[in-house]
Amino acid sequence: MHQPIRSRQFASFALFFFAYYGYVGVFSPYASLYFADKGMNAAQIGLLMSLMQVMRIFGPNLWGWIADHTGKRVGVLRLTALAAVSCFGGMFFGSSFTWFFLVMVAVNTFTSAQGPLSEALMLSEMRGDLSHYGRIRLWGSVGFIASVSVAGKLLDWWGIDAMPWIALSLLALVLAASLSMREAPAAAEHGMPPAVASLLRRPEVAAFFASTFLMIAAHASLYVFYSLYLAQLGYSNTLIGLMWSLGVIVEIVFFYYQAPLFRHFGIRKLMLASLWLGVIRFLLIGYGADSVVLLLIAQVLHAATFATHHSASVATLQRWFSGPLQARGQALFTSISYGLGGTLGGLILGYCWDSLGSRTVYLAAALFSLLAAVAAALSYRWQARGHVKGE
Repeated sequence: MHQPIRSRQFASFALFFFAYYGYVGVFSPYASLYFADKGMNAAQIGLLMSLMQVMRIFGPNLWGWIADHTGKRVGVLRLTALAAVSCFGGMFFGSSFTWFFLVMVAVNTFTSAQGPLSEALMLSEMRGDLSHYGRIRLWGSVGFIASVSVAGKLLDWWGIDAMPWIALSLLALVLAASLSMREAPAAAEHGMPPAVASLLRRPEVAAFFASTFLMIAAHASLYVFYSLYLAQLGYSNTLIGLMWSLGVIVEIVFFYYQAPLFRHFGIRKLMLASLWLGVIRFLLIGYGADSVVLLLIAQVLHAATFATHHSASVATLQRWFSGPLQARGQALFTSISYGLGGTLGGLILGYCWDSLGSRTVYLAAALFSLLAAVAAALSYRWQARGHVKGE
């Protein structure tokens, strides 16, 4: 009988997510300060920091294809983890923009693979039973908030030059966690899996990816502009930090308790609820941010707009991308949503900020979330019709 993941690889996956998102929690907020200390100007820093998003467009699909075609997902994950550690060491051997650009392209080529590959491995281990998914995935959120908090204190003591050492330590922990993982036994497959290109041409699949693209594009209003927006309204750095912490805390709580919620309400209802609540959340931020109470409500809704949406998306993907297509399915989700959606969303909302005013960023984000809800509703409707026809 297949053992539950809790008794087999729970600790390995939990450590991996803790370290991987811990690295993101160090690099995303503090790398710009490090590059500025090395003499980079604002345009150069912006380009260097954008590479994390840009490489998510290309890297995951390359590594997902290799992992699925070789059937060695753990081996590919270990290779990318080792390569990321090796490439990140380049941070210590140069100080020019060109050097940092090359290092960041190399590092993000490999780190962009680690999220989707680790999720694919975990989902393969679970064999369709997502009962423990949230309680493993929450360790990524714990790692993020812990690293942001601890790294800030360490950098106050040691200076910004310590940032690469802290980030490198977490990448090394990612490598160590990958070494303790093992490949899940392959499930019996009946016939050849469908081609990925043919799946993407199916209207329900295209509508699903359109929905996730739009939702992550909407979240660029938070990841890129939220702190700037609150600072513009006169809020202190302390309150801004507390708002970010609240968002991560509520996503951790949701991940912990999500299994009974999904059993009771189902994937479709929770997905659509997360998207409609996204409309409300972004409107609250855009037009109610003068009230701390409304800001608090909006941040609590992060449990819906991020955590619920992410888990419902992963569960929906299993309808089409499981077994030998697992890694490519997760890679496409990362590339289309976080890569293209995050990058283009940031550019479009940046135009709104500069040309139309900061509040319009959140009006646009609410519109993105509304369109995402429409696309998701169409996807589930078409899925239901396909099920009736016996697809």
